[in-house]
Amino acid sequence: MNLIAVTAVHGNEATADKLQLQGKLTQGALIIGSTEPGSEVKLNGEKLEVTPAGEFVFGFGRDAQLQHQLQVQLPDGSKIERALELTQREYKVDRVDGVPASTVNPNPEQVKRSRQDSEQVWLARQTFSDRRDFLTPVIRPAEGRISGVYGSQRIFNGEPRRPHFGLDIAAPTGTPVIAPWPGRVLLAVPDMFFSGGTLIIDHGYGVTTTYIHLHQVLVEVGKDVNQGDIIAEIGATGRVTGPHLDWRVNWQQEKLDPALLPYLFDND
Repeated sequence: MNLIAVTAVHGNEATADKLQLQGKLTQGALIIGSTEPGSEVKLNGEKLEVTPAGEFVFGFGRDAQLQHQLQVQLPDGSKIERALELTQREYKVDRVDGVPASTVNPNPEQVKRSRQDSEQVWLARQTFSDRRDFLTPVIRPAEGRISGVYGSQRIFNGEPRRPHFGLDIAAPTGTPVIAPWPGRVLLAVPDMFFSGGTLIIDHGYGVTTTYIHLHQVLVEVGKDVNQGDIIAEIGATGRVTGPHLDWRVNWQQEKLDPALLPYLFDND
């Protein structure tokens, strides 16, 4: 586990010990924190929800600014301030020219459908619950070759496309997908236009995971799942060239890198 050093206001080291952060200070990272129960925590002036035991979570998007400020007010009124300086990442960019416009650009009906799909996904991620599943040491959702990475981007005929926000795991159609954390199913759709079979699971305090291009979705909305439960099968549905799982992690609407999850890739 990566522990981030913390400094208290006025150099009070005993106070600083009352705040711990786990994760990597870089773009795309999920950070898990803990402090005294009853504390108030703010990131860049915005209040974060804190569990009754004093845990909290936040994340930084692909192109997040590099300077951030974390403030904690303890129950006794003392404060801890931590300047968070992120490292800037470089992402893989592929340039492809000579691609027919019909291949790159969906027609108006397809665009309409994809917008409706996006709205369903956005609404699912608006969910907030007091589950604490994100504190469980996470496991990989499937076995297979890593065929795509977070943040990568393609430029077709000189036009940048949306970056890729998931971790792709290539495996044959029908390969089981398991729940990497416990959680509750928020969305289960078999046939979205771009993402095909799509599943979103809530893990609490704004943390959700998404699984797309699924051959089969094996759980229903509202169902609680345990870590390791089979929740779906890898497929090649939606706009893809071959079977794989596109695994995504969000904190609220921030799109994060699964490869940076604490507990999972600590030795990277």
